Amino acid sequence: MPVKAISSTEEYQTFLASAPATKLVVVDFTATWCPPCQLIKPFFKKLSDEFHHVAFLEANTQIGKLQGANSKDLHNLIKQHQGPVEDAGEGSGSGSGSAPLVAGHSDITDQITLNQVDCLNQQTANPVQNALKAGDAYLESDVDEQLIIYAPFNQAVKLHSIRIIPNDIAKAPKTVKLYVNRLSLGFDEAESVEPTQIIELTDEHYKGNGLIPLRFVKFQNVTSVILFVEDNMEDEETTQIKQISFIGSSIESTDMSALKKIEHDH
Repeated sequence: MPVKAISSTEEYQTFLASAPATKLVVVDFTATWCPPCQLIKPFFKKLSDEFHHVAFLEANTQIGKLQGANSKDLHNLIKQHQGPVEDAGEGSGSGSGSAPLVAGHSDITDQITLNQVDCLNQQTANPVQNALKAGDAYLESDVDEQLIIYAPFNQAVKLHSIRIIPNDIAKAPKTVKLYVNRLSLGFDEAESVEPTQIIELTDEHYKGNGLIPLRFVKFQNVTSVILFVEDNMEDEETTQIKQISFIGSSIESTDMSALKKIEHDH
């Protein structure tokens, strides 16, 4: 397969998260100013032509640099770019520290204004509030597999990633469209309005930690987010979600919880 150019850390993380566990991914971390990098480039391309079932990536983006034997700077550089940290207790609940953490970010699910959360096509017996807290309860759709979840934050945040834990993988979300800073969205609109990001989930994703990196540059000043679950993994009649967590950081202290959401009927 052709060599895929990677332009950001988020794109790199998303590719790795979506790749099957059995698929080999070979990454060439290169630079235009590096003679050895340019020397090996044609051979790397030749390998990608030979091994069609292997994923070949090329990353020409520098996110950190260290020269010399400086132990303190090395420690700080690793700390800065350490990536997600697994929590010891999986499913221990939403709130700070309960989901895998990302350097510089934390679980900000507790910053959602719960009394303004809404979900279209949810079952009365299994509402969206079940998915925003720990426990055995879950969210389930009603008349078909689709869900539209509206989650407002009580202050503006930077949203780095979301985490979806399935109740039943067969009924877990497959295609999820995210919309930032919209007060409402109907099912008809969801088919025509351009989403901020589209996520295609796989079985391998749900066998991992459930962390879904977002295009961070598009989620820098988020006051609300809408998740449109378009379908599920095995085309079941209904979709189920055990837990949804939001990973990010606050950017201001203005409390948004007093703002009233515009009602929108399904």
